[in-house]
Amino acid sequence: MTDSPQPRSHEFFMRRALQLAANARGFTSPNPMVGCVIVARGCVIGEGYHRRCGGPHAEVWAVRSVPNSLRDLLPEATVYVTLEPCSHYGKTPPCADMLVAERVGAVVVGSLDPNPSVSGRGINRLRDAGIPVTVGVLESECRELNRHFLVRQELHRPYILLKWAQSADGFLDRRRDVSQAPCAFSTPLSRQLMHSLRACFDAIMVGAATVMADDPALTVRDYSGRQPRPVIVDRCGLVPPSARVFSTPGAIYLSATARTDLPPEVEQIIIPSDASPRCIIEALASLSVSSVMIEGGPTLLRSFINASLWDDARIEMAHFSLETAGIAHMDIPAGIIDIKPAPDGQNSIINVKNASPMAF
Repeated sequence: MTDSPQPRSHEFFMRRALQLAANARGFTSPNPMVGCVIVARGCVIGEGYHRRCGGPHAEVWAVRSVPNSLRDLLPEATVYVTLEPCSHYGKTPPCADMLVAERVGAVVVGSLDPNPSVSGRGINRLRDAGIPVTVGVLESECRELNRHFLVRQELHRPYILLKWAQSADGFLDRRRDVSQAPCAFSTPLSRQLMHSLRACFDAIMVGAATVMADDPALTVRDYSGRQPRPVIVDRCGLVPPSARVFSTPGAIYLSATARTDLPPEVEQIIIPSDASPRCIIEALASLSVSSVMIEGGPTLLRSFINASLWDDARIEMAHFSLETAGIAHMDIPAGIIDIKPAPDGQNSIINVKNASPMAF
């Protein structure tokens, strides 16, 4: 699939492009994260990344960053880009046409863009103009970086992450009354990491039981990032209108009946009282939600696991057990890819990948 061999330097510069792309984590949805590096005579002469949805793409920023004194090197330069340059007019002009106009010497692409309006066309546009193109350098890393985007394009639904914290023996909480705070499994440092993860999602979903037990705000705190939309699945209309989550901007409320006691800013969606996980996700997709983190209790989490409607799971396991004081037990689904210590070394982070996620 290449026009030239892949020297080791290709991977070196593609890794830099991946680093640049990751700078925009949480800010490009529904667009992918993309990084670009321009190299001439073995040196980087320009680099950039796609910063926000609707803004210039990575290739544009990279070309703009090339000093005027070095622009004469573009015809002999190699452009490294983590995702295939676009070939269509969207909110910005086609990047493939821009690279052709700049008469760059060669292009190295990490992965193809699965978007039907782009896939393969950007590569063909460059090759038709006589520009050598190499495809597939660090492809798995480039695809993993844009897992949210790829799931939406290839499975035709939002990307879904299941997230929960538990005791060492698998319980999500301890026995308590409503006046007591939920059991704290996370440490201050791991909570900050969790909030940084929240900032990467369009929406955070919980069920009615979680809202009534914990009264969460579902906001990003202790971290600078965008705020996801909170989603409350409340089939029977049990959540009180005083719940903090209804004060969070962009709140989405899914229930079998419409309510008049909620703030007018809350977006209500009617779903069947026995709505399946697929029905819930289709409702979110209709609101252009591209990624959702499910932080609900065991009933909501298990419903998505049983439907195989999830892509990844992140479980934080505390170093202590609850034994007979524990409630709401969760089994870790199959597909563990790694178990790592949390940042402070006290807890463990278990990452799980679904081998057969549902497609729409």
